[in-house]
Amino acid sequence: MNNMQKIVEDKLMTVYDPEFPMVDIFTLGLIYKVTIKESEKTIHVLMSFTTPACPMAEMIQEMIKNAIREIAPDFSLDIEITFDPMRSPSMIRDEDLKKMFDM
Repeated sequence: MNNMQKIVEDKLMTVYDPEFPMVDIFTLGLIYKVTIKESEKTIHVLMSFTTPACPMAEMIQEMIKNAIREIAPDFSLDIEITFDPMRSPSMIRDEDLKKMFDM
C-alpha cells in the first residue's frame, strides 16, 4: 500500500454512517475498493450501502467528498455505487464488531 492509499483510507475512517454512528464506513465494510492514480490526480471509490434503499446515501457520499477534498483538494473524485456483491455483515473489517453482529 502506498502512502496516498493509506492517507485516503485513513481519512475514510473518519466518515460515519449516520445510522451506525459508532462505526466508520471503512470498518463497516461499505468501502469495497479505493483506486488512486496519482499521475492523473484521480481517486475512485467503489462502495455500497447497508441497503439499496439507504436513506443516507446522498449524505454519506457528500461526507466522503468533503473528507477527500480536505486531503486531496487537487484530485478529482469518482464514487461508484454497487450492490454486486451485496454488502453483508461478513464484510465488516473488525472482529469485535463482527461478534456484535453475531458473525
